[in-house]
Amino acid sequence: MAGYKLALLPGDGTGPEVLREAVKVLEAVSKRCNITFDTTTYDFGGDRYLATGEVLPDTAVGELRQYDAILLGAIGHPEVRPGILEKGILLRIRFELDQYINLRPVKLYPNVETPIKGKGPEDIDFVVVRENSAGLYTGNGGFVQKDTPQEIATQMMIYTRHQVDRCLRYAFEYTRKRNQEKTLTLCGKTNVLTYVFDLWERAFHEMGEKEFSDIKRDYAHVDATTMWMVKNPEWFDVIVTGNMFGDIITDLGAMVQGGMGIAAGGNINPEGVSMFEPIGGSAPKYTGQNVINPLACIFSAHMLLVHLGEIDAADAVERACVAFLESGKLKGLSAKEIKECGLSTSGIGDAIAEYAATI
Repeated sequence: MAGYKLALLPGDGTGPEVLREAVKVLEAVSKRCNITFDTTTYDFGGDRYLATGEVLPDTAVGELRQYDAILLGAIGHPEVRPGILEKGILLRIRFELDQYINLRPVKLYPNVETPIKGKGPEDIDFVVVRENSAGLYTGNGGFVQKDTPQEIATQMMIYTRHQVDRCLRYAFEYTRKRNQEKTLTLCGKTNVLTYVFDLWERAFHEMGEKEFSDIKRDYAHVDATTMWMVKNPEWFDVIVTGNMFGDIITDLGAMVQGGMGIAAGGNINPEGVSMFEPIGGSAPKYTGQNVINPLACIFSAHMLLVHLGEIDAADAVERACVAFLESGKLKGLSAKEIKECGLSTSGIGDAIAEYAATI
């Protein structure tokens, strides 16, 4: 019997509610697949910060290193100024645990409505590999003569060859393992960002030619990528890109696959501890109402299982989610639609857990 230690970060707003349902599904599938989860819950988030003034204890990252994976609910509190929790918790964990890959599947599931006319599940099934720890997000820059008419603000996009290579290697290996179209598209802006994306493009082709000749290589400017994600999402298999562009196109990807209510992501350190989370926010106005959709967090648990190598369990969770969606009980992903269907956060979790245990 395989056993895993998981750190649970419920976070803020409806985060604890959706995380509870994801754990419920993990427990259901664990019994079926003969695996165990030893979970520890941490109270990092807005309430702790307001009560103590502490965002993340100095010992936190060291403790998180001891786990096999982290599952997050949501971060964001209406009484805490934007950026404090996001930088102090999410970015600090990503940087200090060196989670240098953000992995975002963009997959349309049955009975989920996409705003793209004429497209179905057979057309929308690709993955974005986003560099997650460098570029503009490191905060390299500053102000000169702030609050004067001559004020200058700078923020620099900086990449080392090492950072680019390790992201590209992950993307090539992921494309090979995914084994679908075996096409990796580099998304950049070589016509304007002529230094940074010259580095990305050279490294991309050098690595592809030397080590991944079985993978077809493609390139698209980021503006073209956004157009094609809407017009022809079926063109994509795996997209690899830098931090800023990845942040933007993965949010577009969430809308393409039906909305934030179903989009999941992983912050990956292939050699260390990775963290999985739903893409949507904490939705504080729905806190405690039992009406928020937990599917994105359950799909995050699915990604966690894939990352741990528990493929049978991961497949069971995905089949359970698909079975629930195909049942027709859920008419939409929003809190309003969940209430109109007579469903609840816990009710959806119960149904999917039952499917996961038996299907």
